[in-house]
Amino acid sequence: MHSAVISGTGLFQPPYTITNAELVEAFNRYVDLDNARHAADIESGARAPLQHSSVEFIEKASGIQRRYVMEKSGVLDPQRMHPRLAERADDQLSLMAEIAVDAARQALQQAGKTGADVDMVLCAASNMQRAYPAMAIEIQHALGAGGYGFDMNVACSSATFALEQAVNAVRSGSARCVLVVNPEITSAHLEWKDRDCHFIFGDVCTAIVIERADTTTAADVWEVQGTRLATQFSNNIRNNFGFMNRSEDSDPQARDKTFRQEGRKVFKEVVPIAAAHIEAHLAQLGHDPAGVRRFWLHQANLGMNQLVLKKLVGEACEDRAPLILNEFANTASAGSIIAFHQHRQDLVAGDLGVICSFGAGYSVGSVVVRKR
Repeated sequence: MHSAVISGTGLFQPPYTITNAELVEAFNRYVDLDNARHAADIESGARAPLQHSSVEFIEKASGIQRRYVMEKSGVLDPQRMHPRLAERADDQLSLMAEIAVDAARQALQQAGKTGADVDMVLCAASNMQRAYPAMAIEIQHALGAGGYGFDMNVACSSATFALEQAVNAVRSGSARCVLVVNPEITSAHLEWKDRDCHFIFGDVCTAIVIERADTTTAADVWEVQGTRLATQFSNNIRNNFGFMNRSEDSDPQARDKTFRQEGRKVFKEVVPIAAAHIEAHLAQLGHDPAGVRRFWLHQANLGMNQLVLKKLVGEACEDRAPLILNEFANTASAGSIIAFHQHRQDLVAGDLGVICSFGAGYSVGSVVVRKR
């Protein structure tokens, strides 16, 4: 069995940002238009009026201040309320592949590798642009990588679940250098018309290089101590969009065809699951949470992360569990990887860290690493 290390990470940031103030202005204009359109039903009591959002509501509920998006004019158009993304021809590089290749090249450069060194590509994200051919194979081709690739989806835990597959492949010898990419164009499946969730997501792509320890030439290397995955079925986060919709004669614009959640239930149920998962994983490896220098947690909600950390080490501080969702919002599977990408440079040899994601499924994935 070979030792596996993380030797490089990359981050693609979309060209546009939407602040909470911009988002609230557009949302409230949509609300006013919708309430005016249904004024008779609202007056008769047959329909409840939509309520305005506010910057204060968003920041208190989530800690989010802004988000990156691939396209903002459509999101901020009260007559549309979703991005305007141009369809591409089959012989053009797909949008998800394009941002994945950008992040991948950064990660490969950091690792001192080229596409030709990669023999396995995993595209892990909460939604795929198409059913087939696999996005991973298109990315593999664009990078000039060898071996094989495939797509996988475990919602917001997709990145950590992919990391375990990558680590296992390296340890077993079936791959020498694995690239994991997490292209999250969440703006396309967010319901921007729903006050309870219109502020949650942002677009981004992360990439990670995992390779054999004896092949790495990188300056910044993280030994993978262990990985641990768990799932437990829940309907509290769900999206029913899929290839069978037309055969079911269901409305493709229906509310259930975009992201929806029971936020309070998710908070109450996922926090103890995540904290117990991390604690058990560390115990399995002979570690105590108090000995962990940094936790790179899933970035969905500030209060959720603070409570997970309090359960683990008794207090919540940003140095121990850095926050990136204030700038990026919830980026689904990429959140914990962004935190790792941006907040590891100050750690020293021997420091222990945990990358952890949690989300729909429910799903929880953790990767324990040590700075070499």
